[in-house]
Amino acid sequence: MESLVMHSLFDCIYKDKIVLVTGHTGFKGSWLVYWLKKMGATVIGYSLPSPTKPNHFELLNLDIISIVGDIRDLEKLDQTFAMYKPDIVFHLAAQALVRPSYANPIETYETNVIGTLKVFEACRKNNVKAIVNITSDKAYENREWVWGYRENDPMGGYDPYSASKGCADLLASSYRNSYFNPHDYRKLHQTLLATCRAGNVIGGGDWAHDRLMTDIMVSVSQGKKVSIRNPKATRPWQHVLEPLSGYLHVGQKLLEGKVEFAEAWNFGPSDEGSICVEEVVLHVKQHWDTIDYEINQTPNQLHEANLLKLDCSKAHIKLHWKDVWDSEKTFEKTVKWYKAFYEHNKLLSEEDLQNYVRDAKEKNIEWTQK
Repeated sequence: MESLVMHSLFDCIYKDKIVLVTGHTGFKGSWLVYWLKKMGATVIGYSLPSPTKPNHFELLNLDIISIVGDIRDLEKLDQTFAMYKPDIVFHLAAQALVRPSYANPIETYETNVIGTLKVFEACRKNNVKAIVNITSDKAYENREWVWGYRENDPMGGYDPYSASKGCADLLASSYRNSYFNPHDYRKLHQTLLATCRAGNVIGGGDWAHDRLMTDIMVSVSQGKKVSIRNPKATRPWQHVLEPLSGYLHVGQKLLEGKVEFAEAWNFGPSDEGSICVEEVVLHVKQHWDTIDYEINQTPNQLHEANLLKLDCSKAHIKLHWKDVWDSEKTFEKTVKWYKAFYEHNKLLSEEDLQNYVRDAKEKNIEWTQK
């Protein structure tokens, strides 16, 4: 019964489709390929080796084609695309952290800009039908204002990571205009390209260093205090399945040949999901009471944005997309996932996905309806 429900999501579009996901061994990528597999897609992952130990993708032990490769390697990309002929590509591979981007700016720009360029070239050469390019809310020129950024606000970026994502977004816009122009669709080309931007994403299975939730969960599992920097920094916290539902919904529209969806899209929580770092710690402590923390008062810390959120009106109105879980449910699900893993060696990923889809169906969200 569960597989039948999963197959019907997004109007059954992913069943038997060949879907290539770059960055499938990362946090969001692992959840995406898991969901795609549940919907009956043939999934090809292309990524560097698993970036952390433990690693969610390896724990899931999925029956997919997993290729170890660098997105900067155009020859290997071309070979992979030519061999598997994907219908749609979800491009998530990236150097995805702010603080490491200060230490390795060249690698950050090469991966996030030139790597994206080479993925687009492989798509163009192999006539991929749909491309969903994932950047970040940090791609926007952040003015620290209180309202959310809209899709037509200017790109920017203070730190190397944020600027590299702004560059990748401009690159996608250029390719959409130059090679995948919606006005020329099915006349001069067969490809539709959309870009998606999401806020801070949490959930079970993220072990990337220097992420707040990961640092909290690893510290409590070791009986240590977690060191908190920027306690007043405010972010839009959302469960990983929320933006993935948006990416998949955009992908559905592109595969259906709906040119009006070949644009940029924001996916973030409602305003109540924007919570400062110290409040997040207090929220998660309700679900794992041994969590303890201290404020890191180190002077001259690297710059990180204090206030950043997205305006998702476009996705709400045009895609009829909305978030399923509020911030409290998101924190609860995330903490319970790690608690089950560390205390009982149990994965709650399948349970979380089933519960998320069930709750979305109860809310009559469009992607759950046939």
